[in-house]
Amino acid sequence: MATHVALLRGINVGGRNKIGMAGLRMAVSSLGYSDVSTYIQSGNVLFSTPETDTTVLAQEIGEKIASTFVVNAGVVVVTRDQLAAILSQNPYPGEPNPKYVHVVFLGAEPDQALLDRIAAAGETAVAKGARDSVTVRGRVMYLHTPDGYGTSDLSQAVMRITVPVMGTARNLATATRLLALCDGAS
Repeated sequence: MATHVALLRGINVGGRNKIGMAGLRMAVSSLGYSDVSTYIQSGNVLFSTPETDTTVLAQEIGEKIASTFVVNAGVVVVTRDQLAAILSQNPYPGEPNPKYVHVVFLGAEPDQALLDRIAAAGETAVAKGARDSVTVRGRVMYLHTPDGYGTSDLSQAVMRITVPVMGTARNLATATRLLALCDGAS
């Protein structure tokens, strides 16, 4: 049963930063973590360790990826319990398609200036007629993109805006599956 999930940003996207999952599992295992597994090719690593500081874990994994694969991937680590809480706090529970809600896991909590920029991006999107919306809760940003994430001006804007704190997005279907995998569901 995995106790942590490492979420990597920007690997295996558009033919860039290619990392094979078998190699990634080996690299993470070499750090002394156990129960290492991966889910899909976009950089989701489940693992167990007694270490509880997710910032330390993210740094260790990021450094290992850089030294092993010569890829500078941003890494955010959440515990199984943090992931469960994030999913339970979804502000868009009425959306019937879980691929239209994205959870953006941030590397740090945004300051007020960044929160203001995110809110302004949301207001601009609405003013342009978009149905998209964004909600920030601590180190997590929830994006509701009922017309699709890839075509959403808001999703592109907030990912650019949050560069200083590094974030990586997963749709609600993927995040829910990661929690199930943490709990041992196959």
